[in-house]
Amino acid sequence: MPIYIVWQDLLRLLRMKGCDQHQCRKLVPEFLWIIEELKKTKFQYLQSLGHTLDNWKEEIARMFRFSKTNGITEGLHNKMEMLSRRAYGFRNFENYRLRVRVVCG
Repeated sequence: MPIYIVWQDLLRLLRMKGCDQHQCRKLVPEFLWIIEELKKTKFQYLQSLGHTLDNWKEEIARMFRFSKTNGITEGLHNKMEMLSRRAYGFRNFENYRLRVRVVCG
């Protein structure tokens, strides 16, 4: 099978999120087939991609069903850390708290 078609199938699968249980049961065998096709190819980088996807297949399969992430929380935490680094040495916690509320609020 041409590798371009496998690549397009993989991209289509990775864009699928929030499926119900019935849809997920159809997606998982297709995903496992794509992993095997990538591992069998003669291109080293695609083989490496196949092995990486094989190592993370359970997490990726969960992504099909549950699309919630903690990205928003991580982003706010990153902003607060950057504020904390800029305010190193300041003694007034109330000013830091107000800055966090302005930036993250």
